[in-house]
Parts: sequence; C-alpha cells; structure tokens
Amino acid sequence: MQQNIQKTFTASKHRYMETDPNAKLSQNAEQRKSLTNVLLQNEDVKTLVKECAEELSSVNADIKQELVNQGSLPEFENALEKSEAVEAKVQEASEKLSIVNLSLKDEIKERHVLEGKWAAITEQGKVDLRAALHDPLTGLPNRALFYDRLEHGFHHAKRHGWRLALMFVDLDDFKIINDTYGHDAGDSVLRTIAERLKENIRGDDTVSRHGGDEFVILISEVREGTNISLIAEKIIKKIQAPCNISTRDLTFSRSIMASIGISIFPKDDATADTLVTSADTAMYEAKRNKSKYFFAR
Repeated sequence: MQQNIQKTFTASKHRYMETDPNAKLSQNAEQRKSLTNVLLQNEDVKTLVKECAEELSSVNADIKQELVNQGSLPEFENALEKSEAVEAKVQEASEKLSIVNLSLKDEIKERHVLEGKWAAITEQGKVDLRAALHDPLTGLPNRALFYDRLEHGFHHAKRHGWRLALMFVDLDDFKIINDTYGHDAGDSVLRTIAERLKENIRGDDTVSRHGGDEFVILISEVREGTNISLIAEKIIKKIQAPCNISTRDLTFSRSIMASIGISIFPKDDATADTLVTSADTAMYEAKRNKSKYFFAR
C-alpha cells in the first residue's frame, strides 16, 4: 500500500513538473518583451523612413520646379528619375514597415493573452497539486505527502546520524461523537484537533491526517537532550482541552482523549515504512494499557 501511495505522489509531482506552466509563462513574458523591443525599434525606423520619403519628395519637387524654370536638361532629368525611383522604394519600405509593425502588435497582444492563460494554468496547477497532497477536511498533508517527507527525513537522518521520532495519534472513542452528535460535529472536532496539532509542532516537523481519527507526527532532528515523553504529554494535554463545537443544529463542549504510539529511529526500525508500523502497534498498546502514550519496543 505504501508503494502505491508513493507512486501516486511521484506521478502527481511529475505531471506537474512536465506541464509546469511557470517556465512557459516566463518564456512567454521574455518573448513578449523581446517583441516589444523589436516593435519599438521598427517604429523608430518607420519614422526615419517616412522622414526620408518626405525629404526626397520635397527635393524632387524642387528639382522639377528648377527644370521648369531653367528648361529641360538631360542630366537633371536622369537624376530626377533616379531620385523618384529611390523615393518610390522608400515609400514602399515605409508601407511594408507599417504592415510588419501591425503584425508585431497583434503578436504581442496574442502573447499577452497567452500569459494570462498560463497564469491561470499556474494557479490551477497549484490548486490541483495541493488538493492531491492535502487532506480536504483538515488541510493537513495527506498520506502521500507525509510518506514523502518521512522518506526524505529518514534518508537525511541516516546520512547525518540524526534521530527521528514518529508519533501515531488516535482519538479515543471518537465514534461516539459521530453517533451522538452527527458527522458535521465529528468533522468540526477533527478540524479543531488538527489545528491544535499544527500549533504544537516545530517548523521542520510534519503533522498529517492518516485517516479517520488518526494523525501522525514526524519529529525531525531529535537532539540528545530532547524528552519525547514530555512532547507526547504536551500534545495529549492540548488535545484534551475542551472542544467548543457549533453546528447548524447544536452547540456543545467536549474533551477528547487520545492515545499515542511512539517509535524512534534508529532505535526501533530500519525503514521509514516500518517506523510507522511500530508506532501504530505502540498506539494500540497505549489504548490497551490506558497509558496515554507508549514507546515501541
């Protein structure tokens, strides 16, 4: 099952990376910027060409007037013909530049539209990726994301000689809440507990909803002086604080009990997967002994 979860997570990441719109968006923006610069340069050239055409036209008009005043001279007539030919080419170049600039403006506009579409795809991609990796009820990392972080933390711990602690948290008699108050109330309790767990972990640690009323907590870089028992007691105390729940139909306050199973790397198991299994088994021992928390043996 763990392998299937990991495959799902990896596939989600790869799909997002393969279609990562951020790179495309950046590429489009650079291309649009480049096209805009070309358009500005072309507009400058167009202005110069237009000015040259006007000056040539003015010069040719003066030559024609001079020919009228002084009589026809073959050399002047030849020069006038060549000048008029140049004027025609300059006029043609000006018209073609206008067409090119209109095309550039359309291209820039189209790329601007594409940027907007890619931006929307980027945002949707983030939403989709978050939905694929987070629990919809609590917003906590789901199993796929948790196991990815656990594998990452596990390999770092092995490389650097760190210790890891994994806590498997189960809410006691949670079914009674659903049966007594309804599933809306039960969902509200789960969201409340999730927030309390998030507030009581360090930035590098991870809390995940494992399923139902079960949560798992990864405590990374456990120091020699770290007292895991005190951390477990603190978490249990936070969970046990009364939950003030309001739904459409009722309002109530209830204290929630929890049992925690704890496994330690490298003391207990050699793999990330078995670390979870050991903590799960220890949690059932905590329930059976009513000891609140229990360390894997």
